[in-house]
Amino acid sequence: MPETVTLEQMLEARERRASRQRALLAQYALPLVSFSMNIAGPVKNSPLIRRGFRLGERALKEHLALSGGAILHEEATDAVTGCEGLYAVDMDPRALKKLTCAIEEHSPLGRLFDMDVITPEGRKLERGAPRRCLICDRNASECARSRAHTVEELQAATRTILTDALRDYDAKEAAGLSVRALMYEVAVTPKPGLVDRANNGSHADMDFYSFASSASALHPYFETCVHIGRQTADQSPPKTLAALRFPGRQAECAMRRATGGVNTHKGAIYSMGLVCGALGRLDREAWRQPERIAKEAAAMAAGAVENELGGVAPETAKTPGERFYAMYGVAGVRGEAAQGFPAVLRHGLPVLESGLAQGKTVDEAGSAALLSMIAHTEDTNLIARGGIDRQKRAAAELQALLRQEPYPARAAVEALDRAYIEENLSPGGSADLLALCFLLHFLKEAAE
Repeated sequence: MPETVTLEQMLEARERRASRQRALLAQYALPLVSFSMNIAGPVKNSPLIRRGFRLGERALKEHLALSGGAILHEEATDAVTGCEGLYAVDMDPRALKKLTCAIEEHSPLGRLFDMDVITPEGRKLERGAPRRCLICDRNASECARSRAHTVEELQAATRTILTDALRDYDAKEAAGLSVRALMYEVAVTPKPGLVDRANNGSHADMDFYSFASSASALHPYFETCVHIGRQTADQSPPKTLAALRFPGRQAECAMRRATGGVNTHKGAIYSMGLVCGALGRLDREAWRQPERIAKEAAAMAAGAVENELGGVAPETAKTPGERFYAMYGVAGVRGEAAQGFPAVLRHGLPVLESGLAQGKTVDEAGSAALLSMIAHTEDTNLIARGGIDRQKRAAAELQALLRQEPYPARAAVEALDRAYIEENLSPGGSADLLALCFLLHFLKEAAE
């Protein structure tokens, strides 16, 4: 249960804040921003409120950076009496007040932000227009004096504002990171047989710009997937996957519309849409845990292999996926997802992150991560173009190469690229998994 506070605790917190403000004004002789959350009732802090405060703090810092305001001192407290921040800013006080008022007026959470600006002389600057009531949009101070709304009504309005704003923020952030991951994947150069910045690989019908167009078109889909995950979080995981199916078909239509009918990201629509749905089902703190995300995605995809590929004979198979499963037991992206993306967690992501930590470039780390996954998966795109024996030989060749050189030299990868192009091979399934590696990496970075 959230901890409640007493009037005495709030008065003590107010006095501590005032004392600290006086000390900082004396030390820096600069205007201060005193930031807290406007929370009605006896519960002043919670995980939801803390997230709102952190977003407000981020907005303040980013807008100050855009406006040339330098923060010379900052401190924040996270107490039962609420989250508070104090910032000594080298900026004209009136311009600073205008900036904080703009954040309060235009941010989705702005009505819960209380960003006071105190001049170097200790005077609190007043805003031009009065704050609006959370419920009725009238003057907030008048509603407070007349007690026009109950504490329970104000608390309910506060929860709604926080929940709606954070839900939308999470969905937009996940979608943005997903598109970024797709762009990083296609940009990694060299990649054997795949479209990159150097050439079109084994593909005559697509290029780098096809992938850029496709990735951009998929942004709304990824955002939708997060929302669907959140809306179905109290249902069984497979229910979320079922709810993602029609949006996935719409996303494929959007992809083909953007590329003139070319299939650039069909596999990624499934795998990354599944992960975005998993993100919606999970608490925001779990977004920094690739294993937790993969486990949730696996629970969503449970049964998908047998339900969608099982019971089909090779001669009646309608898709390459059905045919490969019937002939070889290779389940492709569905199988990888149902197992919790083992190629990503055991091979691709560790190689990518270890390489970056060692100072490798994104190209070097990304290329090695891709090769590691080709070496440890049954890539259905390779099977489709070269047959099962060629896919197995490619995996064995890469395993031998990576044992000698975990991050192969560019010349070695370029030689592979030439060989794959000559044989018309393309490990497109592994490329989709590389995008997933980037997404999981970006999610961890965003949580720091």
